[in-house]
Amino acid sequence: MCIKSSFAKISSMLIILSLLGGCAATQVALSKKDLDVQSRTSSAIFVDPVSPEKRTIYLDVKSGVMEFDRREFKSFLKEQFMVMNDSGYKIIDDPEKAQFQMTVYILNLEKTSPTAAEAALNSGFSSGGAIMAGAAIGAMANNSHPYNGAAAGGIIAGAADLIAGSLVKDVTYMLVADVQIKEKARKGVLVRKDSKVDTKVSDSGSSRQTSSEVSNQKEYRTRVVTTANQVNLKLEEAQPLMFKKTAYQLAGFF
Repeated sequence: MCIKSSFAKISSMLIILSLLGGCAATQVALSKKDLDVQSRTSSAIFVDPVSPEKRTIYLDVKSGVMEFDRREFKSFLKEQFMVMNDSGYKIIDDPEKAQFQMTVYILNLEKTSPTAAEAALNSGFSSGGAIMAGAAIGAMANNSHPYNGAAAGGIIAGAADLIAGSLVKDVTYMLVADVQIKEKARKGVLVRKDSKVDTKVSDSGSSRQTSSEVSNQKEYRTRVVTTANQVNLKLEEAQPLMFKKTAYQLAGFF
């Protein structure tokens, strides 16, 4: 009798979980059916206005991400300057003749969470520092105790996959680009740059190096974070619009 009662309870729970999982999957599928791509900057850049003949930019795109298609991204960026930018700025191939030099370094192009994307944006331009994996940032930001969070997340995710048959997944991709723009200063203007570098020399101490240099270039730095979200989203589906929106942000600095 007890065995039948227990079996009935388990069966009822499985039915309820199945119904709840199906409803949740349907809700996610409906609310996330359209591709949503957003691009934001950590801080605005305002370059000085120049005469039409000086509205030239040398573009240098670098990347440490294997999945990133540098050639395709550069073509999107050049298109933005040719078609969308109405201020007369153009990209040229000679850095010596260009009034501006824009260097774009792609740090990340990966699956992530909204929390991780927000953290990447808030941290701003990084001078060579790495960004932690999106999933790791999301886990730390969402739960102060990693073991409880991981266990609960694993159980919930496992139940959802079992019930929904892994057919519905809310997927977000993140592209993180650090941007540096150098501008030639007006004739007679010298720009002084002071730098401090802290270096760990051993387990018991560190050293600080300071340096100053004078040049004829002003520098602007910012970070652009672009996210794409949709049900069952694939990177190859998200990448073109992510590139286009990131390029639009970069062209908007001029």
